[in-house]
Amino acid sequence: MAIIVRLDRVLADRKMQLGELAERIGISIVNLSNLKTGKVKAIRFSTLNAICRELNCQPGDILEYVPSMDNEEEID
Repeated sequence: MAIIVRLDRVLADRKMQLGELAERIGISIVNLSNLKTGKVKAIRFSTLNAICRELNCQPGDILEYVPSMDNEEEID
């Protein structure tokens, strides 16, 4: 996928653990871990909003677009 999740980098910059963020935004650590490792195909805007609020960042700090080498993109 061409979207890379950089949540780990932002968490490290803020010196915050994944569990602390999960607790603050009211999401399970398993779901947040799946997001961090890129194992999800979608994210709710409400979740993205909560993450950005708690980490005091912009969505672009967490999500990065990297063009794919092939021309076939998945569209669901």
